[in-house]
Amino acid sequence: MFRSEKNLYFRRGVILSAVLTALLLAGCGEEKSGPAAGPANAAEVGVVTIQPRRVVYTTELAGRTSPFQISDVRPQISGIIQKRLFEEGSDVKAGDMLYQIDPATYKANLDSARANLAKAEANVAPARLKRDRFRDLVNISAVSKQEYEDADAAYKQAQAEVGVNRAAVENARIRLDYTRVTSPISGRIGRSSVTPGALVTENQAAPLATVQQLDPMYVDVTQSSAEVLRLKRSLESGRLQRTDAAHAAVRLLLEDGSPYPEQGELQFTDVSVDQSTGAVTLRAIFPNPRQDLLPGMYVRAILAEGLDEQAILLPQRALVRDARGNPTAWVITPKNTVEIRKINVSRTHGDAWVVTDGLKPGEKVIVEGLQKVRQGSPVHATDVAWEPSGGDEEPLASTATTTGASGRSSGSATATGAPSAPEAGKE
Repeated sequence: MFRSEKNLYFRRGVILSAVLTALLLAGCGEEKSGPAAGPANAAEVGVVTIQPRRVVYTTELAGRTSPFQISDVRPQISGIIQKRLFEEGSDVKAGDMLYQIDPATYKANLDSARANLAKAEANVAPARLKRDRFRDLVNISAVSKQEYEDADAAYKQAQAEVGVNRAAVENARIRLDYTRVTSPISGRIGRSSVTPGALVTENQAAPLATVQQLDPMYVDVTQSSAEVLRLKRSLESGRLQRTDAAHAAVRLLLEDGSPYPEQGELQFTDVSVDQSTGAVTLRAIFPNPRQDLLPGMYVRAILAEGLDEQAILLPQRALVRDARGNPTAWVITPKNTVEIRKINVSRTHGDAWVVTDGLKPGEKVIVEGLQKVRQGSPVHATDVAWEPSGGDEEPLASTATTTGASGRSSGSATATGAPSAPEAGKE
């Protein structure tokens, strides 16, 4: 019995050894066949070829609209409003009568001033005749020289009284005209703050109404002083060229994101920096024939910055952030393998990143199938048709750089939602 059990254990050991040997031979066979099957398992990826492009960079800045002219209508005399002669929200012209203030008191003052003028003019004639008589009599010593001088002074005083009363008449006439409150400018008038029967006072703080000229319209935007310096240095270094035909042209996006159909023009850049925000104010002017723009409306202005004749653009979907947040891209090598390349980007242009370092013209970058590749793996590349949405030939059609809520343009590019690349050395 002991010998039979020993034979049983021996048979089981032989069978186990045979199984292990078969498994080892199978593994060696797979290792030998692996390299031959590698090219057949190359991942299919879509690539774009990097080419330099002519790009006009733009900046998108937030701002507010303001009227071309604005005037608060205030009374220049005190009195009771008798009539309101305009319709609220209507267009008025310069000189149109808006309110009528009770003129009775001012008419009486004018009549009184005219009467005083007539009285003063009547006193001039006898004073002049007396002066002339005394001038003849003083020559024959019939009157004293002092009496002649008094008569001459009385005549001149009578003339001065005429001048004073004539000015009083003019003042009374002007104040009577002020009872007719007129529009100082042409434009659209808002709501009235008073009704007939209300008492108004001379030069009161609260306006009766406000008139605003809405065509054309101003758009005031702000740009950080750091962005202004960056643009100036780029132009001075030659990296960017000024676009002579478009540097003053401005496009506008309305509150709902729709483009404004009229093109504006940059008028001036403020010469001082706001100490509280560190921003510089820029003012553009836009035609507003259909009154689409209203004062105080939030808008975004798109301004041309400069021209780059040799810009390297990378599709946004091709940029991958590594574990440290650095921008990278998967590049096809001459051996049809992939390598991860660190790159530097400065800003966005449409649906592309502007690459300043790390990529060269003619290189192929993966844009499709990123999840299939790893460092050094073989791939089968297929060209993908791609054109930047920024519009290289139309300077102002391009999408601008990212803008914060404060209205300052962001010069450095920041990727959002980009996939993460594996860390170097990890496969």
